[in-house]
Amino acid sequence: MKLYGVTGWKNNGKTGLMERLVAEFTARGLRVSTLKHAHHSTDVDQPGTDSHRHRVAGAEEVVLASPNRVAIMQELRGAPEPSLTALLARMRPVDLILIEGFKREPHPKIEVYRTAAGSALIAPQDASIRAVAADIPLDLDRPVFDLDDTRAIADFIAAELSLNAEAAQ
Repeated sequence: MKLYGVTGWKNNGKTGLMERLVAEFTARGLRVSTLKHAHHSTDVDQPGTDSHRHRVAGAEEVVLASPNRVAIMQELRGAPEPSLTALLARMRPVDLILIEGFKREPHPKIEVYRTAAGSALIAPQDASIRAVAADIPLDLDRPVFDLDDTRAIADFIAAELSLNAEAAQ
């Protein structure tokens, strides 16, 4: 499977770019999955639901299945967080996996940068960041794209990965 990351500090627009890239690549006929890292405690299951009750009762894993989707919730219960490699191994094969976060992992990434966020650029210290998508022009040693130019960013990622819709079919 081919994978590419979208990284950057909080409130720089990573999720918005991810959303637009998924839409762009799927419109090109590619099968895309995403993997997002969260630094905070996150829960997709809400109190009061049957599956939440199963987890609270002590289940290690709860699989919630319906005609529209399947959700698998695994409780770590003190075990270490799975590595990016371990998480990727659990995913079904697709043409492209877009990864949000995991900024310290060595996979190729594009950094999202907004001046209003007030954070420093990661790219100058990280060779795995292959380009930057920014809301201002930047003078860097790698390509810089307008943050809103989703097509150009997708073209860059596709070229980096030798990815095209015809090859995916």
